[in-house]
Amino acid sequence: MNQREISGWVMYDWANSAFATTVVTAFLGPYLAALIAERPFALLPLGPFQIEPEAFYPFCVTVSVMLQFVFLPLLGALADFTNLKKRFLIGFATVGALATCLLGLVSSGEWVLFGGLLFILANFAFGAAVVFYNAYLPELAPPEAQDRISSRGFAFGYVGGGLLLALNLVLFQVLADTAVAVRISLTSAGLWWLLFTWWFPKRRLVVRETAVSSPNHLLRHTLKQFSQTLRQMTSRYPRAFKFLLAYLIYNDGIMTVNTVAAIFAASELGLGPEQLVGVILMIQFVAALGALLFNQIAARIGAKRTVVITLLGWMAVLVYAFGWLRTPAQVWGWAAAEALFLGSSQALSRSLFAKMVPAQQESVYFSLYEVSERGTSWIGPLVFGLAVQLTGSPRSALLPLILFFVIGCALLLTTDVRQGIRDAGNDLPALV
Repeated sequence: MNQREISGWVMYDWANSAFATTVVTAFLGPYLAALIAERPFALLPLGPFQIEPEAFYPFCVTVSVMLQFVFLPLLGALADFTNLKKRFLIGFATVGALATCLLGLVSSGEWVLFGGLLFILANFAFGAAVVFYNAYLPELAPPEAQDRISSRGFAFGYVGGGLLLALNLVLFQVLADTAVAVRISLTSAGLWWLLFTWWFPKRRLVVRETAVSSPNHLLRHTLKQFSQTLRQMTSRYPRAFKFLLAYLIYNDGIMTVNTVAAIFAASELGLGPEQLVGVILMIQFVAALGALLFNQIAARIGAKRTVVITLLGWMAVLVYAFGWLRTPAQVWGWAAAEALFLGSSQALSRSLFAKMVPAQQESVYFSLYEVSERGTSWIGPLVFGLAVQLTGSPRSALLPLILFFVIGCALLLTTDVRQGIRDAGNDLPALV
């Protein structure tokens, strides 16, 4: 293993998590809604309808995810038989970071459309770069070290994203103009992303030489490899396909809990915006600790059993929230428990999937991993929303989310991961 290259790979998580926390989670959505609300004429027509302020940002997210769903598998297939994996990673990261920097120019309602287009570009580039970033994992280390390296990546990502968010919160205390503070924060996320991408992965990741196809046949070979991959996953690699299905289901539950937790805390427990941001910041650092802690557990009992334990933990978190979470003070302990399971579930799932990916097909498999995850991420929020409609209570609507973890856990328990690794022709670690 090349430790310099591994450190460069790990630090990309540190770099891009600033976009996820500062832009996606904390500031951009409310900021764009506020700009539209201040200028009624800035509301955008959509046929006979008007796009409401709170709906504009979710629509932008949807457009960017749809673009990822269409293009990322093709880009992944292209990267697998060219020498472009590193160039794609650095290129998309640079484009996304620059688009994020330009979000700082969005200062009034007239700039909202421009800001939405910039976010669509940045979020698409973010997802694309993650595909090629994840695809490096099977090449960096043997199977027995991949759990540890994946966990380090997630831990550094949570710390990096949390650190910049903390610095931006200090900025809000210093500046009287909140809008200016938001714009500076958005630009800082882009600069952070760009600086650490060029400082670490740009300088340290190695270009893997592969047999490059003729430029005249690139499109044909790309489409052919992508179609072959879809057929292979169900025929030659059914265990990798079953694991991917399990991950999509329980990860949808994870992302839904993260999404609706703020709604639950605000409506049921009365938490204000400042308290919610403080909880989000705490989650970043506890999630980093959880990724490292459960990696130690995985080293003793195996990654698959450890992921099952974290899924049982998610079920317990939801049951506790339904039956016993009653005061704002309790939210901090509840969110800390959630954060412990958050980092470990995702980090170990990534390394488990990496072990079942066939050699020379890492990018296309991780493109499916990325777009399938995003393509199903609407199901959990839909279930929660319907449950709220039927019961009138966000608290009661938490219970149906347990099904995502029950079904995902059942699929994972019945997946023969060891055979899945053998199917892919990869070395089998002592513990799985």
